[in-house]
Amino acid sequence: MNSRKVVELFFKTLLIGGVVGLVTSIFVKSSLYAGSFNPLDIKNLLVLIAWYFVYGLLYSVVSQAGFFSYLFINRFGLSIFRSFWPTVQLLVIAFVLFDLVYFPYQATKGDVSIIWYILMTAAILAVGIIVSTIKAKQTNRSAFVPALFLMVVMTAIEWVPGMRTEGTDYATIMIITLLACNAYQLLALTRLSKVDGKAKKNNETNKVNKPDHKVSVSK
Repeated sequence: MNSRKVVELFFKTLLIGGVVGLVTSIFVKSSLYAGSFNPLDIKNLLVLIAWYFVYGLLYSVVSQAGFFSYLFINRFGLSIFRSFWPTVQLLVIAFVLFDLVYFPYQATKGDVSIIWYILMTAAILAVGIIVSTIKAKQTNRSAFVPALFLMVVMTAIEWVPGMRTEGTDYATIMIITLLACNAYQLLALTRLSKVDGKAKKNNETNKVNKPDHKVSVSK
């Protein structure tokens, strides 16, 4: 990708993060929004909208940092493990899924039901499988495991600050925003790469078809 497309990807992902964070907060923090309507308090409502929109922007930046780290990790893993890299990724995915349930539950000392962590982990895995399947259809079957690695492992790493907060409200807003941003970047990368590939092919075709204007001069 050229710099223009990188900037385009950055700002679109940023916007998606802000919108998803805001919309999610309306459902998760519905009591706060309801307080602004009874009685109607426009100022407080605008503050809430701006607050959670900015939160979504911050989570989007975290997602983008994790995404570009994933691109490096994937190349690095391929160079070291080669054909065993997909197997290594699957093992890491399984380990992270277990960690998402066990360690956060132990940290809360039973204050939060383990069912919440199981459901959240299952939801992350389900979204990851759906997005990875779409990615594999866009490219090839070998892209499924790396895509699932991003959606599960990298998202979990990005989510660590959210899991350290008290309660589940901000953790829920953050994980949904991260999943949306990671999914968009993963699928948009394929589209942007295809455009670059077509442009390169057209340039090569034009170069081949370009007539040779050299004039030979006889002595």
